[in-house]
Amino acid sequence: MSLLAFDRVSGARGQRVLFADLSFDLGAGGALLVQGPNGVGKSTLVRTAAGLLPPTEGDVTRGGAVALLGEAAALDPQVPLAKALGFWAGLDGARDGVTAALAAMGIGALAEVPVRMLSTGQRRRAAIARVIASGAPIWLLDEPANGLDAASLERLEAAIAARRADGGAVLVASHVPVALPGAVVVTL
Repeated sequence: MSLLAFDRVSGARGQRVLFADLSFDLGAGGALLVQGPNGVGKSTLVRTAAGLLPPTEGDVTRGGAVALLGEAAALDPQVPLAKALGFWAGLDGARDGVTAALAAMGIGALAEVPVRMLSTGQRRRAAIARVIASGAPIWLLDEPANGLDAASLERLEAAIAARRADGGAVLVASHVPVALPGAVVVTL
């Protein structure tokens, strides 16, 4: 069963074509790694996969709910981290996943700390925890390693491996290495 597929998809920003005639099909346990330097269209590809940008050509199909990790964490800075994550998990129908998501990213001790007090790396790990807590079968991760130290990158890679082992699919767009064994690689 296909969770995320592109069929001859092209994407552009303004009049500039960033990728063309791209096809892939991610089933359960699948992964796609989109590589390339900044500014070549990785984020446009992720947004197209999420349905936030329409493809200029081709078709995108999604076979389940999507969790998107973009540049902004989308967490209320005024509330404690666990409550901020609980808000999104509740919208996703997965409120029970917050504690496990915090633990997966090594930030369980920060559950009662207001989001505004978190460091850059802690905010990034919190944003990843939001994706984990969603329970969505499809993860779209745009530059997930930004702001992470080596130990946090290992936690991210472990979370991705667990999502795949549980039958999910993951698309990672990154200009830095992220371990995705067996992933299809697209270089823009």
